[in-house]
Amino acid sequence: MRAFIRRSRLTSVATLPLVVLLSDCSGGVQPEPGVAGSPTETSVDAVDALAEVLTFHASFDDGIDADWALGDRQIYTAPSYAEQDQAVPGIGNPSVAVAPGAGRFGAALRFTARNRHAIFYKAGANVGYASENWSGTVSFWLSLDPATDLEPGFCDPIQITDAAYNDAAIWVDFTAENPRQFRLGLFGDLDAWNPDGLLPDEHPGFLDRLVIVDEPPFETGQWTHVVITYSGLNTQMGGVATLYLDGDPLPNAADGIDEPFTWDSARGAIRLGVNYVGLFDELALFSRALTDEEVRDLHVLEGGVATLHP
Repeated sequence: MRAFIRRSRLTSVATLPLVVLLSDCSGGVQPEPGVAGSPTETSVDAVDALAEVLTFHASFDDGIDADWALGDRQIYTAPSYAEQDQAVPGIGNPSVAVAPGAGRFGAALRFTARNRHAIFYKAGANVGYASENWSGTVSFWLSLDPATDLEPGFCDPIQITDAAYNDAAIWVDFTAENPRQFRLGLFGDLDAWNPDGLLPDEHPGFLDRLVIVDEPPFETGQWTHVVITYSGLNTQMGGVATLYLDGDPLPNAADGIDEPFTWDSARGAIRLGVNYVGLFDELALFSRALTDEEVRDLHVLEGGVATLHP
């Protein structure tokens, strides 16, 4: 599965300057809630602009269900995504639990062993899928050392799809082996972009679509802010997506995404921690692509996304 490395247009960035904190994201001492750079106060107008387009927020401070959502707030678990129809409310994997006081703000969701269960929120109004001109933003924080915490194999901290990672999906992943890359991928309908059913390493356009970070800045005891913005999906002009780390956009974007994204809304899911080990916090979704300035505002937002809703 996805055992491929072929480079064409990709983004390579050096390790970003971040504050290294003295703690262990998988042990008893938790990451301190600091972020890189010098935070600046977010203006009232900026907060209002973000609040207007917020569609979903899960802080894990008061449990596993979302704090605020336009759609279903409950989290669900199934044995696998192939068996998603068997999902029940709650977290049915003993290796995944809320860790009080361990988050970027308050609590966090902790994955202590490779998660092979299907743990997800229903997409629906929370994602705001649109069959024409679909745009949005995904924001969350991770704390882990990919080299030591992750088990062998590909790991996707988040996938948003109704089918699979390669079929009408938005995701980020860590590659299978050390030194691990961190990648953003957006792929429309599988039969549109890959009509011949080629394996990813055989498809000339697969890696062209990815934004790849060769030296990702994740470290033990440190929180890293990940933001994905996307716009223009399901348009003739084609869509574009940008990956941000700690408020800064990577220099290249995934663009020319002109195949359709066709969803069965009943199966659309915000998949969390696919094969992931580490801490996950502050998941937030927005109904349009935030600007660079808005992503920076979100990154330094005092108190986190909870300040954007009642």
